Amino acid sequence: MRRFDPLTIVWVLLAAILAFLVINPMLRLVLSSLQAVDTGDWTLANYAIAYGRPRYIQALWNTLMLGVCVTALCLVLAVPMAWAVSRTDMPAKGAIKLLTLAAFVTPPYLGAIGWILLAGPNAGWLNQAWMGLTGSGEGLFNIYSFAGLTFIIALYSFPYLFIFISSALDTVSSEMEDAANVLGCGTLRTMVRITLPLVLPAILGGAIITFLEAIALFGSPALIAIPARFNVVTTQLLQFFSPPVRAEVAAAYAVPLLLITLCLFGLQRRILRRRGFVSMTGKGGERRIIELGPWRWVLLGYSAFVLSLCVLLPYAALSQAALAKAWGRGWHLDNLTLDNFAYLLFRHETAGQSVLNSFYYAGAAACIGIVLTLSIAYIVSRRLLPGANVLGFLCMAPIVVPGIVLAVGFYAAYAPPPFALYGTATLLILAFTTRFLPVGYAQASAAIRGINPEMEEAVRILGGGRIVAIRRVLAPLMRRGMIGAWLLVFIPASRELSTALFLYGPKTRTMSVMLLDLSEEGNFERLAALGFMLLIATMVIVAIGFRFVGRDFMQRRT
Repeated sequence: MRRFDPLTIVWVLLAAILAFLVINPMLRLVLSSLQAVDTGDWTLANYAIAYGRPRYIQALWNTLMLGVCVTALCLVLAVPMAWAVSRTDMPAKGAIKLLTLAAFVTPPYLGAIGWILLAGPNAGWLNQAWMGLTGSGEGLFNIYSFAGLTFIIALYSFPYLFIFISSALDTVSSEMEDAANVLGCGTLRTMVRITLPLVLPAILGGAIITFLEAIALFGSPALIAIPARFNVVTTQLLQFFSPPVRAEVAAAYAVPLLLITLCLFGLQRRILRRRGFVSMTGKGGERRIIELGPWRWVLLGYSAFVLSLCVLLPYAALSQAALAKAWGRGWHLDNLTLDNFAYLLFRHETAGQSVLNSFYYAGAAACIGIVLTLSIAYIVSRRLLPGANVLGFLCMAPIVVPGIVLAVGFYAAYAPPPFALYGTATLLILAFTTRFLPVGYAQASAAIRGINPEMEEAVRILGGGRIVAIRRVLAPLMRRGMIGAWLLVFIPASRELSTALFLYGPKTRTMSVMLLDLSEEGNFERLAALGFMLLIATMVIVAIGFRFVGRDFMQRRT
């Protein structure tokens, strides 16, 4: 007992909280899918109902095809840009990175609203311009289609691949490329045969994350797929939650998404298992910038075109609609107004509260998540409990769980008695915390591994306990990294929709849910104003991150 550390009780309590957040919802999801609604007996009837109609199966097929198409398009968008920024002499690299970051922090459903204003049938800006120039009686674009949905999701998902691939390319030296050039390979062949295969793990990892984001999104499909009259898994799940609520059937319908995710990561491990991706030399590697000549302007034009599609054009459409009395009248002084913002902030019953809710829930989730992941990373790094590595695995496990599946799991675990948390702020905060645990744990683990344990031992030799060592040594050294991790949890949590949509109540509506409610009213001016408020708030938070953590804090940590 003399050697017993009272802090062990704290470590065990933290491990129990982690299990409560991660294991319980996933276990309840599976168990709920196998239980009868009325009797609670074990049954497969929920799966029979979930996949008993052709349109339910068609929704799953549409989702898988959407994920594949989005991932393929993201590869086309991201790979040339990442290679150009990391390896070539393309000009304006800083502007390209900044605009890519803007695309990354833009919620996909907000981008969808912008593209509805741009490419809505006949009424969209681009269609109006086409009809005015050609005299045609109908527009050229129809965003309400499967192709339109694929296009929109890809525009706001390719930054994942860009960040993964460019970060990997930044670490690859140029010796192998130089050797290929000496042997007669041109620039393009060297990139295809040498450079990109070296970063295949990053490409596969980014592709899997992109696929998972595409199949788990709700906002963009709700705005595009429902008017286009085709279903995907997320919109079908919402129908299962419409009265009468069939949570057990929804759980059965969501389980295959979890299995698909696990299969994807298993396939990735199988592909990479027998291959090596390390370039070995006898001296320090050096990156040589590839001179493209006139082709550097072609790459710059391509990058600018892509980023204008996902940032410049949608932002212009959103800002015009937010400041307009009627967005279809265009930019005219007599059409400008601030009444849309005033209405949302001061006269709408729930819009102002939804703004406060979003930032409150996101801030609380970020604080809880960072404290929990920092503690778990410390337990794992210092091996304070038996089987500590299992705790690290649990922290990273939510990365393979689509947000909408996690929401169904939380509903199954905590909506019924004895918890009865459905619609409460507590449930939303816990769900957001769990959703973004991997972000906090990855940063905390990296920060703690970079601190030598001897510094803590010195504190203890001088009479300080472990708490003193954490407070006086570890905390100051990790403060900068933890601020960056907090921001990286706060930003996506403040705009999270897939999780919030299935768990919010009348008094806990968030901005993302409010945007969908306004879209049903068809008032795009007020819808754009609320979206613009969310966008401006996100940009302010990113600027704070630039000020305190560094201009590359999102790319460096994401």
